[in-house]
Amino acid sequence: MIAAEREALARGAASSSIEALAERVAALLAPRAAGPGRAINATGVIVHTNLGRAPWPRAAIDAALEAASGGLFLELDRESGRRGRRYRAAEDALVALTGAGDALVTNNNAAAVGLAVGLAGRGGGVVVSRGELVEIGGGVRIPEIIRRAGARLVEVGTTNRTRVADYTEALADGRARVVLRVHPSNFRIEGFTEAPDPVELAAVAHAHGAILVDDLGSGALLDTAAYGLAHEPMPSERLAGGADLVTFSGDKLLGGPQGGLIVGRADLIVRLRRDPLARAVRPDKVSLAALAATLDLYRRGVATVEIPVWRMISADPQVLRTRAAAVIAAVPGSPDGHGGPGSPDWTGSVDPGDPGRWQTAVVELHSTVGGGSLPGETLPSFGVAIAGRDADSLLTRLRTGDPAVVGRIADGRVLLDLRTVDPAEDARLVDALRGALAGASGRR
Repeated sequence: MIAAEREALARGAASSSIEALAERVAALLAPRAAGPGRAINATGVIVHTNLGRAPWPRAAIDAALEAASGGLFLELDRESGRRGRRYRAAEDALVALTGAGDALVTNNNAAAVGLAVGLAGRGGGVVVSRGELVEIGGGVRIPEIIRRAGARLVEVGTTNRTRVADYTEALADGRARVVLRVHPSNFRIEGFTEAPDPVELAAVAHAHGAILVDDLGSGALLDTAAYGLAHEPMPSERLAGGADLVTFSGDKLLGGPQGGLIVGRADLIVRLRRDPLARAVRPDKVSLAALAATLDLYRRGVATVEIPVWRMISADPQVLRTRAAAVIAAVPGSPDGHGGPGSPDWTGSVDPGDPGRWQTAVVELHSTVGGGSLPGETLPSFGVAIAGRDADSLLTRLRTGDPAVVGRIADGRVLLDLRTVDPAEDARLVDALRGALAGASGRR
């Protein structure tokens, strides 16, 4: 706080009053609320890992609150009064949505993959293409997951080209009992590449008595191509193509709480459910209730309206442009009144020779899905750009303000993408901008 005050004085700002300084000291010393704190995501990254990935739909939040606030039929059969199978609503919904024989929910997708490859048995081989030995978040790598599951990695093919014949050799000599196909959801290799057809690979695996596990990572239940993005493989497609088990996440493209979802053959799901590791990685009642509520929105056909991730993906760019203009209209472009709602759009940075001036404009942007999904794919968007004396300082004030706003900087401008801001938060975004711009002006 002292350093900030000195910096403001060095810029020529008036000294803060004793009362104002006292208020700031009291605020710093006051007990803070538990939890990481809320933030408005204006980055343009829809599934932002550092901001909690998928925001939950209202139905999931309500279901989680109900599950957390009292007793529920978690493992008690309502009709018989005897102990029953753990809360099945989410798993039954997954069966209905994917056409699987059965389903199992774990606490995250890495756990789901680890549980599935464990079907190879202690020391059993799991064959994976060298081009799919990926690293996911937190430095976790596919080879390490296989090793921790007690299985043995069998690498085939090359980084850029792997054929069905490569798998055949490893299966024919008995080196592998499980084929793991890993969808490269967080990177893309282009050029001289080749990958086996999923249906052909399933046929070869089954011909040699092996199990095919297909890890999709994100796991879209809606066709992303319908919204101007590349097609993301869907669990139902991979099951129809012969995969025995498909794993995917609950808090990425599905748009619900964190979870690892396994769908596929009923006999294999039974084996996984009996595995002692399944208890170690099972989700709690709150996550199960929220997941069930999220999946119900898909079954009712209202996912693009009710699930925030799909609402962001399907948002009309022109609606975003109108919202951005409304934000600017409510926030003067600078304390001096320059660059207000009537200003033309601009794309360059502001002349640093006019340090006291802030300019705002509606600008065309490109949003990304994020969360390790659809690498390189973007959606046209609109947002607010602010340029002036010190973009880094303004971004910091937005991030540390109340409400907190996380944006990005490009070409010396602070950019706030409206695609990832819930329309209900536009008023809070305006409040944050007013406070940050007033503070950044030095109150001269």
